[in-house]
Amino acid sequence: MSSDDTVRAFPARSIETHSALTPDQAEAVLTLLGEAARVDGQQPVSEQGRLQLRGGAREGVSHLLLTVDGQLVGYAQLEDTDPVEAPAAELVVGPEHRGHGHGRALGAALLAASGKRLRVWAHGGHPAARHLAQVLGLTLFRELRQMRRALTGLELPDPQLPADVSVRAFEPGKDDTAWLAVNAGAFAHHPEQGSLTQRDLDDRKAQPWFDPAGFFLAERRGELIGFHWTKVHAEEGLGEVYVLGVRPGEQGGGLGKALTTIGLRHLAAQGLPTAMLYVDADNKAAVSVYERLGFRTYETDLMYRTET
Repeated sequence: MSSDDTVRAFPARSIETHSALTPDQAEAVLTLLGEAARVDGQQPVSEQGRLQLRGGAREGVSHLLLTVDGQLVGYAQLEDTDPVEAPAAELVVGPEHRGHGHGRALGAALLAASGKRLRVWAHGGHPAARHLAQVLGLTLFRELRQMRRALTGLELPDPQLPADVSVRAFEPGKDDTAWLAVNAGAFAHHPEQGSLTQRDLDDRKAQPWFDPAGFFLAERRGELIGFHWTKVHAEEGLGEVYVLGVRPGEQGGGLGKALTTIGLRHLAAQGLPTAMLYVDADNKAAVSVYERLGFRTYETDLMYRTET
């Protein structure tokens, strides 16, 4: 959520809702997101949200385009796919168009579309976004930390895998179904990650950054029990602990730590100076593991929601 804090009359302002964007609309939104990212220092819409801009309609996903005199100045995405949680949204107003109430107008449209049952991300937790959440009557309920550590001169103990566990690289197509099943189990209580589908996986496999050599699978007698998917942000010189998961019933044996070490060594071997990851602040066990591995909080994303 990246926006403004005042409201003024804008008779030429219009908000249209679409189930799918045309290629030209998607490109215009991506340009708007890029402008906001350069000014704010981070993307205002998540990777999943950006992937959902293209490829046609997706069940439960809506796109709100705010224009003034036909020019795109704001965008919001609403995803209503979780059977329990309130619909989730992300929104942005172009840097040159802030201070005119466009953010509040988008927020009001999201509240109306969700039946006043809404969760909204504020990436980076900027003061203007915090203020907008307050104006919209939303309260803070989730904190997602980005943690980082240096990879130069990386010194980590050798990964200690159980004697009957081996690690290999992901094979696209062959491993898709098994990985989706373990991912769903490992993240059953994580609405964004745990609900990934084959289409979501295919979207990521089609991205320029995808490299199966950095996607590690842990198996016991040929059965997948854990994984560490790394990602390289080449322009930023960052390696990411993109997704790390262990099948329920296999936690607590050190497999997660071993997989993390394997992935970090892989990223360091590519000459990347820094590693990053995202973790929920209330996941104390995971935060503790990452802190012991040398990670420290770099920035924080906040999620707000309507009172329940």
